[in-house]
Amino acid sequence: MVIITSMKKQIKKIAIVRLSALGDIVNSAVVLQFIKNTYPNVQIEWFSESVFAPLLQNHPLIDTIHSINLKEIKKEKSLSKLMQLIKKLKAYNDYDLVIDMQGLIKSAVVARLLSPNIHGFDKHSTRESLASLFYKTTSSIPYDANVIKRNCKVVADALQLEITESMLTGKEAVFPQLHSFVLPHNKPNIAFVIGASWQSKKYPKELVAKVCHALDATCHIIWGNNTEHEEAKWIEAHTHNATLAPKLSLEELVSFISNIDLVIGNDTGPTHIAWAQNIPSITLLGPTTSRMIGQTPKNIAIKSPSKVNILKIDKNDFSIKEIKPEVIIQHAKELLCNT
Repeated sequence: MVIITSMKKQIKKIAIVRLSALGDIVNSAVVLQFIKNTYPNVQIEWFSESVFAPLLQNHPLIDTIHSINLKEIKKEKSLSKLMQLIKKLKAYNDYDLVIDMQGLIKSAVVARLLSPNIHGFDKHSTRESLASLFYKTTSSIPYDANVIKRNCKVVADALQLEITESMLTGKEAVFPQLHSFVLPHNKPNIAFVIGASWQSKKYPKELVAKVCHALDATCHIIWGNNTEHEEAKWIEAHTHNATLAPKLSLEELVSFISNIDLVIGNDTGPTHIAWAQNIPSITLLGPTTSRMIGQTPKNIAIKSPSKVNILKIDKNDFSIKEIKPEVIIQHAKELLCNT
């Protein structure tokens, strides 16, 4: 207690480095409420890739979002843009502490340009062990541990605070609702997330249609690009109760999901938002594991039969199609009954 009180007097401004991707940022942002519970007056700034920054832009617990575009610099191989970014990052030199929640070399370099006082994962706790060379202090937690628990561990150690299982279970919604949506009230509203970063993570549209068709609910098909839009239209055409969700920004997506009764989807960011917003969810897993998701009695995962090595993910593992629609339907009915 004495140590924490002493630290409270010293920590006035911190930076969190979590550059990407959408699901990882969703799973990281839960720590904000726990930081503020212990350090109510601390100034929090967050460094994110530009494409994901809008998710955090109006978060009430973040003072400033810094957007950087490493992907664009890498794609263009632009030395001038890289030098501009380095100069920009070096100008932010007044942080009491920087926490690298990502644990990659690129995030560690960004953190080191901000301050020498960095906390991150030790060399045994991250996929890119060289990142640990950039940190002043480190946390130790198995790489195969649940990502949300890893996030909480690195932040709790850095700030000498406590984040318990019961705190996670009783968390407030991670993101604010900034938009309003009017949804049908005569039946439950289910959102089906059909997209994913890899084809092998996507539950086949034919099976999505079977699940939707069997449920006494309005199924809103969430899509994010032209390919997913065409798949969503196919699902709508082959069911009696599916409808396309509107084109949604990241902020709108959060608000839309926050008003849904149940989310069913692939292992991807929008599905993770359900857990963040305390909405019941079913995550369908093929080439990945439940390591990436928040699990509670109302946030469950259904895994295909395949074995997964998280250190060497097989993107050609299409076993997600082996998950039987009947299993999803049964879990969905149970979750809806308990809502």
